[in-house]
Amino acid sequence: MRRLLLLLLALTFLALTAVGRDAATEDQRLAALFKSFLEAEFKARPMEATRAGDHRYDHRLDDISVKARAAWVERWRKTKEALSAEIDAKKLTRAGQIDREIFLHDLDYRLWLAQTSKPFEEDPRSFNEYLSESVYYLFTQSTLPKLDNVRNAASRIDSIPRIVSAAKATLGNPPKVFAETAVRQNKGAIDFYKSGLFDLSGEDPKTSPLSAGARRAVAALEDYQVFLEKKLVPRAKGEWRLGKEKFAKKLELELNAGMDAATVLSDAETEFTRVRNEMYVVARQLWHKTQPGKALPADDKEGRRETITRVLGVLNNDHSKAEDLVKDAKTYSEKIKAFITAKDILKLPDPDRCRVIEMPEFQRGFSVAYLNAAPPLDPKASSYYAISPPPSHWDARRKESLLQEYNRHMLHLLTIHEAYPGHYVQLEYANRHPSLIRRVLSSGVFIEGWAVYTEQMMLDQGYGEGDLALRLNQLKFYLRAVANAILDHKMHCTEMTDEQAVAFMTAEAFQSEGEAVGKVVRAKLSSCQLSTYFVGRMAIYKLRQKVQREQGDKFSLGRFHEAVMSQGSVPVKYLTELVGKAK
Repeated sequence: MRRLLLLLLALTFLALTAVGRDAATEDQRLAALFKSFLEAEFKARPMEATRAGDHRYDHRLDDISVKARAAWVERWRKTKEALSAEIDAKKLTRAGQIDREIFLHDLDYRLWLAQTSKPFEEDPRSFNEYLSESVYYLFTQSTLPKLDNVRNAASRIDSIPRIVSAAKATLGNPPKVFAETAVRQNKGAIDFYKSGLFDLSGEDPKTSPLSAGARRAVAALEDYQVFLEKKLVPRAKGEWRLGKEKFAKKLELELNAGMDAATVLSDAETEFTRVRNEMYVVARQLWHKTQPGKALPADDKEGRRETITRVLGVLNNDHSKAEDLVKDAKTYSEKIKAFITAKDILKLPDPDRCRVIEMPEFQRGFSVAYLNAAPPLDPKASSYYAISPPPSHWDARRKESLLQEYNRHMLHLLTIHEAYPGHYVQLEYANRHPSLIRRVLSSGVFIEGWAVYTEQMMLDQGYGEGDLALRLNQLKFYLRAVANAILDHKMHCTEMTDEQAVAFMTAEAFQSEGEAVGKVVRAKLSSCQLSTYFVGRMAIYKLRQKVQREQGDKFSLGRFHEAVMSQGSVPVKYLTELVGKAK
């Protein structure tokens, strides 16, 4: 009997080992299929390769003809078929199953967009990445030797006239806001090739191999500017609203969070009321400091709004000068990093590759700040936390309004969000994940949600030493994320006008006019993206509450944060399962 039991145990062990080998083999087959997909994708679309950090094709720009773009779609369709036919999901490890689902979802989203939208015909911004970012990235997000980057840039610059010709031949009837944004960004591209390129590369414009191509690029872009202003803008009467049905489907695909549009809107409206009430409690405590000798307004809906508005109005006056925004952000970065280390919020990346810069002109007009992270296939490249001063074409009143919105308190929060421990830190962690699928196909919901989560978390742990002015601005910043989701839905699913949207953002969400106007434009330009902040933040915040209740006194905030980030930038619907296993 004993020998029989040992034999059964041995057979069971061998069976389990065989299953493990099969799973490992199937995971390897999935990884090989994805690598094959990337190889074909990068060869046909060099900009995608550069953006991911594969520099083999940095000397080329995409063929964006109708025939070439049709081939992209066909490749995505065939890859989806291969993923179903060649990979047995039941034989994958659970990690492999998640990777397969991420890959499949990405293909579904690509195919849906190809079927339902025409970006090259309807959005001139589709060409902008080729006209300027294609060269900009070579000098900012590549670890190749400078000589190679210069050589590759010169080759790409020679393709700029071809891209301009394709844009002029392809663009039809875009929404006016898309065309107007392209006009502003193309002006920045012209300036980039006149001077910014040489500042960035460190090349002498008199002797550089970039110079002749840059002159031709400027001529082509100036011709394109005339086309944009004189021909495209006058005929730009396309519809930017998605409509309820299309918005719902795109939001589902964008989020990949197991939530529908109606649920997101309902949750956001509930959270909006809660956060506003919390803002009133804080503003009431600051009233006597900001409004000395004045009676607190009545404790009703209008009185609460007045209290918050007037307190914020005083706090907003403490802001940086436009020319000092970058310098001040650098100072705040050092203070924030020291706090993170002292309080064991998490382990910071070492070495620190994040650089704080002024946003290039050709990238402005979309957001006030962004983080360009080191690409997943070139993770040792620099990351850039870029801040945009008020646009040069704004009048003095509107510029002041934006500076008030990004006052000194808000600049602390913006730096937390974009850099430490927000986007920069999280994406550095993500670039370490062993799964190529997770590194390349990152979830914007996770990325934005993490950054929003860190704003409140840092203050809760003592950053700012209980400064109520900082807390009120943090709540306002978070209210903006919640309002983004509401605005996203109502701009695309109802007949909300620009005036109504601005009134909502200023009167109800306490934003400045400059910020509100910019956000309305952004809602039109980037449908469904504005909802990612709120959905991602709520998922991470709820997960923390769950884990913290389960672990009690054994809970470590720093280790929880590292466990969350160590999963890569995964869709948030997987976090409970993955972090639960990582505990």
